Amino acid sequence: MLVFLSLTYTFNNGEVLSHSLCTVLQVPHNPVALENHFKDDDEGPVSNQGYMPYLNRFILDKVQPNSFDKCDFNRMCWTLSVKKNLTCNSLLISDEDAFKVWCIFNFLSEDVYPLIIVPEEIEYFLRKLTEAMGINWQQEHFEDYRTHLGAKQCGLSVWDFIRLVGSGLYSKSMNRQTLSLAINEVYCELILDVMKQGYMWKKGHKRKNWNERWFLLKPDSISYYVGEDLVEKKGEISLNSKCYVEPLPDKDGKKCLLMIKCADRSFEISASDKKKKQEWIQAIQTAINLMKYEKLPPHIEGRQKRRELRQKQQAEQEEMAQRMTELQLANEDKQQELEKMRKELEEAAGQAALEEQRRLQTQMQLQDRFRQELEREKNIREQMEEQVAQKSSELKQYLQRVHELEDMYKKLEEALEDERQARQDEESVRKLQTRLLEEECSKRQDLEKLHLEQQQTIQMTEAEKQELENERSQKDRALEMAMKQLDELEQERKQALEQYGEVAKKLELATSKTRSWKDKVAQHEGLLRLIQPGSKGPQLITNWGPAAFTKAELDLREKNWQKQKNTAMQ
Repeated sequence: MLVFLSLTYTFNNGEVLSHSLCTVLQVPHNPVALENHFKDDDEGPVSNQGYMPYLNRFILDKVQPNSFDKCDFNRMCWTLSVKKNLTCNSLLISDEDAFKVWCIFNFLSEDVYPLIIVPEEIEYFLRKLTEAMGINWQQEHFEDYRTHLGAKQCGLSVWDFIRLVGSGLYSKSMNRQTLSLAINEVYCELILDVMKQGYMWKKGHKRKNWNERWFLLKPDSISYYVGEDLVEKKGEISLNSKCYVEPLPDKDGKKCLLMIKCADRSFEISASDKKKKQEWIQAIQTAINLMKYEKLPPHIEGRQKRRELRQKQQAEQEEMAQRMTELQLANEDKQQELEKMRKELEEAAGQAALEEQRRLQTQMQLQDRFRQELEREKNIREQMEEQVAQKSSELKQYLQRVHELEDMYKKLEEALEDERQARQDEESVRKLQTRLLEEECSKRQDLEKLHLEQQQTIQMTEAEKQELENERSQKDRALEMAMKQLDELEQERKQALEQYGEVAKKLELATSKTRSWKDKVAQHEGLLRLIQPGSKGPQLITNWGPAAFTKAELDLREKNWQKQKNTAMQ
C-alpha cells in the first residue's frame, strides 16, 4: 500500500504526512530529522531522492508488528490517493464500497511494482461477489473480457479494478444495495478474516438469562454485538488451542444448544436450527484447529496456493519453451551436419572423377605401374560407401526422433484437451453448488418466518404476564383494606374493653348498694330475698378479661369481615 505514498513531497506536505503516519503507526514523530532531511546547504538540497529515504529510515523501520490498526492505516492511504485517481460519481458503488474494493485489491494483487491484479484473481473475486449476490457466474462472459484484457495488458491496476466493479458489468440485474452488501461480505471474509457471522442466543454469565446477539467468528476470537451494525459490542471470546466446542442437549426451553469451553469459563449458545448449530460447531472447530496447528486462515492459504500454482505453471511453460528451443537448436545442428556431409560427398565425388580422368588418360602408359594403386582406390571407394551407409542410418535415426517428437506433441495436445474437459466438469459442479445455495436461501426465509411467529408468541406471553401482575396488585390492595379493617376492629375491641371496665365498675357499685339494701331489708323483714341479675349464657374470656360481647355477636362480626374481604379481592 505504500506505493501510493511514493511521491516527492515538499517540506510542508512531508511534515503533515509524517505526523499522520506516525500517529497511525504509533511511532514517535521526529520533526527535526525531517527538517534536516530537506534542508539546503552550499551545494544544494541534502536529500536528492525525495521523501522515500526519510519514510523508510525514520518511520517504517520503527514500526512494531501488530502495534497499529491496519484499518486506520488503510483509510489514510486511501484518503491520500483516491482524489487524484478516482471519481465515484459515475460508478454504481459508494465511496465506502470503493474503499473496500481497494483493500481487497491490495490483498489479491501480486507482490511486484507496479501493483496489478492478474486475471485469475479477478475471476476469484468476481466469483465470490456474484455468489454473495446470489446470481449465476457467467464464465463465457468473463472469458471474452479476459481475452480482450490479455490482448492489451497482463492485469488491472487498482483504479481500473474499482471501475470494473463499479461499472456493474457483472451485476446488471442487481440494485446498489445488493451490490454493496455483497462487497461488504467479501470484504469481511478477505480483509477482516471473518469466518462466519449471524444471530444466535447467548446465556448470561451472572443473570442466567438468554439474549439474542450478533456473533462474529474470527480465527482467534468470537465477538458478539447487540446488532449486525457492529455498533455496540457486548463481549468477546478469546480462542486458543486448548478451547473446544461441543453440542448440548435441549434444556430450559432452549434447543440447538452448543457450549464453548475455554480455560477460565464456558459459554452456552443456542442456534436457530440444527443446521446452523452444526455449521457453527464446524466453523468454531476449524478456527481452533487453525490455532492448534498454526495454520493460516482459509482465504490466505488459498491465495498462497493460487500464487504457487501460477508460479508452477509459469515455470513449466518456461521449461517447455526452453526444451523446445533446445530441440530446435539440436535440429539446426543436425541440419548443418547433414549439409556438411553432403558437401564432403560432393567434394569426394569430384575428386574421384578427376582421379578417374587422370587414370584414363594415363592408363595405357602406366597400366602396369598403377595396377596396385587401382586396387587401393577400390578399397578407398568401399570405405567411402560404408561411411555413406553409416551416415544414411544416422539420418534415418534422426528422422525417427523427429517422428517421436511429433507423437509427443500430439499427446500434449490430447492432455490439454483433457484439461479443458475437466474445467467444463468443474463448471457444472459449481452450477450445482449455486442451485443448492438458492435452496438454502429459501429455507432461511422459512426460518425467519418461524422466528417472527416465536416473537409474536413471546409478546402474547408478556400480555398474560401483565394481566397476572394486575390481579396480584388488586389482591394486594384488598389485603391492605382487610388489614385496615382489622385495625379498626382492634380499636373497636379496645373501646369495648374500656366500656366493659366502666360497666364493671358500675356493676360493682350497684352490687354493693344492693347488698347494703338487702341487709337492711333482711334485718327489717327477714323474708324478703332479692333476685340478682346473672349471665344468660357462657361468658367469653379474652387475654384482657371477660369479653364485651357474646359468641353470637363475635360470629356475626367474623362473617361480615369475611364478606367484605371477599368483595375487595373480587
